[in-house]
Amino acid sequence: MNKFIRGIVGFSLKNRFFIFFMTGLLIISGIVSYQNTPLEAFPDVTNTQIIIVTQWNGRSAEEIERFVTVPIEVAMNSVQQKTNVRSTTMFGLSIVKIIFDDNVEDFFARQQVNNQLRTVSLPDGVEPDVQPPYGPTGEIFRFTLQSKDRDSRELLTLHKWVIDRQLRSVPGVADVVAFGGRDKIYEVQVNPTKLVKYNITPLEVYQAVTKSNINVGGDVIEKNGQAYVVRGIGLLNSIPDIQNIIVEYVKDNPVLVKDVADVKESDMPRVGQVGLDGNDDVVEGIVVQRKGENPSEVLARVKDKIEALNTKIVPRDVKMVTFYDRDNLIDFCAHTVKHNLVEGIVLVTVIVFLFMADWRTTVIVSIIIPLALLF
Repeated sequence: MNKFIRGIVGFSLKNRFFIFFMTGLLIISGIVSYQNTPLEAFPDVTNTQIIIVTQWNGRSAEEIERFVTVPIEVAMNSVQQKTNVRSTTMFGLSIVKIIFDDNVEDFFARQQVNNQLRTVSLPDGVEPDVQPPYGPTGEIFRFTLQSKDRDSRELLTLHKWVIDRQLRSVPGVADVVAFGGRDKIYEVQVNPTKLVKYNITPLEVYQAVTKSNINVGGDVIEKNGQAYVVRGIGLLNSIPDIQNIIVEYVKDNPVLVKDVADVKESDMPRVGQVGLDGNDDVVEGIVVQRKGENPSEVLARVKDKIEALNTKIVPRDVKMVTFYDRDNLIDFCAHTVKHNLVEGIVLVTVIVFLFMADWRTTVIVSIIIPLALLF
């Protein structure tokens, strides 16, 4: 062993310029590698996993388990390179999680799951949803919508139809989740007395509204060398459109929705609420990054998009205010590492100099710490 070490020392002394050149090359490579290394406060070390979420409103957990969760689990058992399949079933909701081996790529896992999902026979109207590729530590940014002139219903509508779509277009963003606010709906409140008067049931009113909310495509009429597309436009856009839907004919006279019901804007039943700084009804948005992305780069793109939304897209009285930014934690972690590195170099330098009393030995020992980090 001593001979081997002497050989290395002798080669280094005889070829000092080569050693200096290789050391400089490694230093440059280390600096470049450091600049291109993703810095993450919460590294995601979990296996590749695919989550299937299925909603079946109004059904009990037992029904969901029997008709949705179990068929999906049985189909997922034949997926290649999986480690296990886990599920959670609750009222109106089924969640199936498929966990894969360490070396499985997300694209391969997603392809396998989607192929098997097509073979599952589920009840009518039940559509399973494969969640975007994100990990348990994917939450990187939170914001709130604030406005002095708009209530939470308008803010949530703005988030769902404008902000959500804009943020999803940012490269590296897997999902955007909204919490809080009142979900806007159009509510038809039937009057039982008027229904009896016209001999109409609530189901007939419901069917009339459902069938009227549709666009119908027709044929093409050719005239004078031009083709005219025939279409029936029926999508509902406002309360008067709903009020003027024909429910039934009584003695050749049309009975409209407004004759038997009141139509107004309302809210979906609330199952949760968000409060912040004394305001008990806030709309909050959460940005989730894709698995394997560089959070610093994704956050920079998200902030640029939010700046564009605040200045050019959303109404002037609405502002997206940052509530949580992982950049702060990443910067704190990086500062802690640098602080500990500098403290270690200073402490080693002082101790070596006190005991050895030789500046060359002190420099040689101290320079090993940053060189080892870069190498």
